[in-house]
Amino acid sequence: MEIRVAPLPAEQKKQKATDETALGFGRLFTDRMLVAEWKVGQGWVDARIEPYAPFSLDPACAVFHYAQEIFEGLKAYKWPDGSVALFRPEMNARRFNHSAERLCMPEVPEDLFVGGIEQLVSLERDWIPASEGTSLYIRPAMIAVEPALGVKPADHYYFFVILSPVGAYYASGFNPVKIMVEDQYVRAVPGGTGEAKTGGNYASSLKAGLEAKKKGFDQVLWLDGVHRRYIEEVGAMNMLFAYGKTIVTSPLTGTILNGVTRDSVLKLAASRGYTIEERLIDVNDLMADIRAGKVTEAFGSGTAAVVSPVGVLAYKGENVTVGDGGVGPITRELYDTLTGIQTGRIPDTFGWTRKIS
Repeated sequence: MEIRVAPLPAEQKKQKATDETALGFGRLFTDRMLVAEWKVGQGWVDARIEPYAPFSLDPACAVFHYAQEIFEGLKAYKWPDGSVALFRPEMNARRFNHSAERLCMPEVPEDLFVGGIEQLVSLERDWIPASEGTSLYIRPAMIAVEPALGVKPADHYYFFVILSPVGAYYASGFNPVKIMVEDQYVRAVPGGTGEAKTGGNYASSLKAGLEAKKKGFDQVLWLDGVHRRYIEEVGAMNMLFAYGKTIVTSPLTGTILNGVTRDSVLKLAASRGYTIEERLIDVNDLMADIRAGKVTEAFGSGTAAVVSPVGVLAYKGENVTVGDGGVGPITRELYDTLTGIQTGRIPDTFGWTRKIS
C-alpha cells in the first residue's frame, strides 16, 4: 500500500549522538516513525511516515487492559561502502503475523511491514551509526486502541515502527555471561503464548530476572512449564550447546520463540560441517554433561547480542563452568561469521541481507 510521507519541520529535528561509543540500547530515537491503522470493515488505512511523537490514547484502550500487543526487533547496518542493509526482515514480518494470529490481531501485509521499514530507514539513514558493533535497531509493534472495556478482540489497531541507534552490545568486550536455571517460576506452557512475541511474556519474566541479578547472574534460563525439567530459552535469546562438533538446541514446540538469529546460526553451523540436533534437553543430563566435559561450549542467539557465550550455568545452587569458562572456538566462529555477513564484511552466500536503495 502507498505510504504518505509527512514533512519534518526543522524545529522538530533531534540532536544526533556525537559519541557512538556511548549510545547504549533503546534510549535514543530518530526523527520519524511509521504508523498505519487497521479498522474493522476498512482494513489497513492511512499508512504514513511522520515526525516521531507520543500517541494520544484513551484510557479505556484495549491494550491497557487486555494486553493485545505484539512487537518485533531487527536491525539495519551501515556497510563499509556506505550502503545500508537489513538482515532477513521477511522472517520478522512472518513471525510478527504469527504473533498477530495468536493474539487475534490483524495480519500486516508484508509489503507494508518490510516496504515501510525500508522507506523509513532510507529516510533516517543519517541516524545509522558506523562504528564497529553499532547498528540501527528497528522496533515494529502493534497495539489495540479501541476505547472499550470488555474481553474481546479490538476493532481498531495501530501498527507502528520506531528506530533507535544502538551501541555495541558487548560494551566491555565479547565476554561469557553467567546464567541461572530458573526452577520456581515458568515462562510459558503448551497452548499458551510462548512462541508469540508479546509484551505479557516479558512482563511475567521480570521477577525471576531481578532475583537472578541479585544473585550475580546475567539472565535466566527457563525450564518447560509442565515438568520443569526440559531446557527452553533464556529471556532474551535461544540457547544452544556444543557437544564437540554437534550443536544441540531445544525444538520449536510452541513454547519458545522462533528466533531469526537461531535459524541463521543453525543454517550457518550446518554449512560449516557441524551436526545439528533439535531435541528435548533434560536439565539434569545437561548439567552432568557439562561436569563431565561432554558439553564443550554453550551460547545464546538473539537479535541484540547475535551470539552470546555462556561461561557459567547454575542450577539448584550449584555453579558449573562450561568448558574452560571462556569463549569457545565454535561460539567465536559463528559470531564473527554472522556479524560479518550482517555488516557486509563477509560475502552473504545465503541471500539473507537486503540492501536499501
